[in-house]
Amino acid sequence: MYQSFYTGALGAGSFLAKLSVVSNNLANINNNGYKAKNVAFSDLMNYNLNDSEDAVTDLMAGNGMRVQRTYTNFGTSAITQTNRELDFAIMQDNAFFMVQDVGTGEITYTRSGRFHRGELNGSFYLTTESNKLVLDQNQQPIEVGQMADANGEGAEDMAEIQSRIALYTFNNPSRLMNVGDNEFAPSDEGAQPILIENPVFTSSALESSGASMAEEMVKVIETQRAFSYALKVVTTEDEIESTINSLRG
Repeated sequence: MYQSFYTGALGAGSFLAKLSVVSNNLANINNNGYKAKNVAFSDLMNYNLNDSEDAVTDLMAGNGMRVQRTYTNFGTSAITQTNRELDFAIMQDNAFFMVQDVGTGEITYTRSGRFHRGELNGSFYLTTESNKLVLDQNQQPIEVGQMADANGEGAEDMAEIQSRIALYTFNNPSRLMNVGDNEFAPSDEGAQPILIENPVFTSSALESSGASMAEEMVKVIETQRAFSYALKVVTTEDEIESTINSLRG
């Protein structure tokens, strides 16, 4: 009796979850290196409309849908020139910089290449905006030296720095989970990073956000419309039940 009510309620909840994901994409529209997230839905169990469970029939009805998973598109986005020598933009899909938290030693992965010279124990290293160490091909911090003085002396050779910057990938990048600050970590403990032998990136540039304002606004309109339809199913079912109960009374 209440099947349509539950179906509509499940649909409304699922579309609300999608709207949350789309809203997060819009909030990061200007965040360099951000990767847009998408929602995948799945149908819940169908059931046979015939009286017999074993009957062969095409008359099937669903029990609604749910959010199956949220996934991230790690494809390459537009490149923006910055003319800042410690900015790096990755130019290949499913590739990441490996970074390490100084305090905990935790390793995460990011496509955001806005790096800095950070001081640690009297030496200077390549660090992220959150002061994490950028690691090289041997998973070691990249020492960069000091900034050039007024005469242009004492600067680290940028070609040497770039030669040590490494990119890593995974057999199944879709299994990476977002841990904040545009950083990701494997959701499977056994997942091992794979060093990319011929990394493709450019300096003095940043990868723009992977979220498109036009595409995300279209998703907002579609999702809000679907949400309102799902709620209409719920309210219609409630009205029908009220009418039936009044006739019985």
